[in-house]
Amino acid sequence: MSRPLNVIGLMSGTSLDGVDAAVIRTDGVTVFEHGPSLSLPYDTDLRLCARTLLDRAAHLAPDAPEVLDVERRLTERHVEAVEALRIQTDPVDLIGFHGQTIYHAPALRRTWQIGDATLLSRETQLPVVHDFRSADVAAGGEGAPLAPWYHAALLQNAPRPVAILNIGGVANVTFLGRNSEIIACDTGPGNALMDDWALRHTGVACDMDGALARKGQIDQAILDTLLTDPYFSRPAPKSLDRQSFIAALDAVSGCSPADGAATLAAFTIAAIARTRFPEEPAVWYVCGGGRHNPALMEGLQKALNAPVRSGDSLGWNGDALEAECFGFLAVRVLRQLPLSAPGITGAPGFLSGGRLTCAGLTTLPRWISLPDEDS
Repeated sequence: MSRPLNVIGLMSGTSLDGVDAAVIRTDGVTVFEHGPSLSLPYDTDLRLCARTLLDRAAHLAPDAPEVLDVERRLTERHVEAVEALRIQTDPVDLIGFHGQTIYHAPALRRTWQIGDATLLSRETQLPVVHDFRSADVAAGGEGAPLAPWYHAALLQNAPRPVAILNIGGVANVTFLGRNSEIIACDTGPGNALMDDWALRHTGVACDMDGALARKGQIDQAILDTLLTDPYFSRPAPKSLDRQSFIAALDAVSGCSPADGAATLAAFTIAAIARTRFPEEPAVWYVCGGGRHNPALMEGLQKALNAPVRSGDSLGWNGDALEAECFGFLAVRVLRQLPLSAPGITGAPGFLSGGRLTCAGLTTLPRWISLPDEDS
């Protein structure tokens, strides 16, 4: 299989706000066309149920009733996203399905994304590539981030060095160097702590427009303590669970709502600024929900030694980028191209991964060269 495919990529990130879906046309190396995209929010109950799993996931079994219930409901929402997009795209060849990460512990050789690929394939009658991270973790890699492959494809001919920063629930960065090197890591918390704090104090699950943080004062003593975590002295590649810094909420518990928000925003910014590369990026492009937060964007511009711009300035859809990425990676899986690399995930080599499910198909397309796992 080498011809370009029309792929719907699906991403439900650590912010737990909904599913992003996007169409791209790609051969897993080059992106030929960007198609339509959409975001479907989760209802409040589903979001709260999914959030509850995060604190207990390390001790839950995959067949625990609460896990299966959330997994089914999440998958049904993904089906809705696919059906809403496919009426705008003909034909759709493939789905790239990330699922919802509820636990990520690469040191324990474990990463867990829930999502029923068999149900998704049966309901949509399309082949589904999923489980992008577990092979990398089993091989000793971090399992994250995987977006650098897509960032490098989008910026094949762009001046370097450059950094692409994604601020979702966790923040991660891709560094593209002058000598074609790709280095990546999770930098630290992204929006997750600020979202949890805002929900606790305002009843709204995010600090809209950074309004709360911009009214507050940073507690420098708390921030300095948070930044002593050994994670920040580790070199890339490295990755985080959404809950890795959940104790920061306790650290700011004595602050006013505004000061707590300001301190947590400063924590995200300082963690990004402490990330080291072989040379300073000439420019930073910011994607993900965090780019909509003026408190973060203004803070990054002050903290980084380079211009900070939204990825939208490149003509990208910063809200759809990760969904597009997993469409791109799905085709790489079919072509058995690498998902892992020493500089990206810390894996020992350039390794492929992912799994293919064709439960919804009675006849396989000729371009599928891998055996399906479930039929």
